[in-house]
Amino acid sequence: MLLKKILYYLNPANLFKKEKVDVNLRFMHGINKISILLFLICIVVMVVRAATR
Repeated sequence: MLLKKILYYLNPANLFKKEKVDVNLRFMHGINKISILLFLICIVVMVVRAATR
């Protein structure tokens, strides 16, 4: 379920999709998408740094 939600957030087709919800909820979803992307980028950077040592 969690992986399904993450893949939904990272899908480029859904990234800029208009949602018919409250403005505050839209901003919250946008911030969630940004934070998940940053988290995944940081994990990749940490793995690459650990592998090159």
